[in-house]
Amino acid sequence: MAAREQLYPDYVTFDTTDATFQTDVLERSLTTPVIVDLWAPWCGPCTTLGPILEKVVAETDGAVVLVKVNVDENPQISQAFKAQSIPAVHSIIDGKLGPGFVGARPESEVREFVQSILPNREQTEVEKLREIGDEESLLAALELEPADELTICDLAELYAGDGRFEESLRLLDRVPESTDTRRIAAYARSEGRFPTDESITDRLAILLEQVKGDDDARREFLDLLELLGPEDPRTAGFRRQLTSRLF
Repeated sequence: MAAREQLYPDYVTFDTTDATFQTDVLERSLTTPVIVDLWAPWCGPCTTLGPILEKVVAETDGAVVLVKVNVDENPQISQAFKAQSIPAVHSIIDGKLGPGFVGARPESEVREFVQSILPNREQTEVEKLREIGDEESLLAALELEPADELTICDLAELYAGDGRFEESLRLLDRVPESTDTRRIAAYARSEGRFPTDESITDRLAILLEQVKGDDDARREFLDLLELLGPEDPRTAGFRRQLTSRLF
């Protein structure tokens, strides 16, 4: 397979392999934040996201580097990140896994993501309050930025954990749906009464027989999948079974 065309200097963006990942990513991340882009030539969203990532990372002039991983040619890296779908973007900072996202994103969101991992970036007042993380601090952050989605999710999760489920759901109604909002809402709707991990598969199997004509069963089924998360190997299989039952 032909190598991906290099559009930016190699200190900004480059390809890595299973054999060179340790040096290219883990060791480099000890001095410079590294963004890892898991992609493949056949993946349409990857070809959309890739140039955006390269452009935005290039704007940092080396403060952040981008490492591209062709998952077809480097299965060990893909397995290490437990990649369920691509494009998948991860950050490695000081040898540790940092923020990331899955799927194509617009340039504005990519730029915000890259800015969030720039070294020596001065925290905003809202970020400082979110880092404290208690209710008083999160409410103060919302006074400063009433539409801040991260703060709203943090506060909704805190409320759900405290058993204030209705308050949690009302907060989540204020922001667009995302992986985090679905997970928090699933917990809040259940009022913390989901099955244990040992029995969750049995519960999903029971609900699968009811989803065709029962909206409540379908909602609980989807909520259970949100709590399992996309990384759990059971999730994709149960989603396929749900689709076959509904259609």
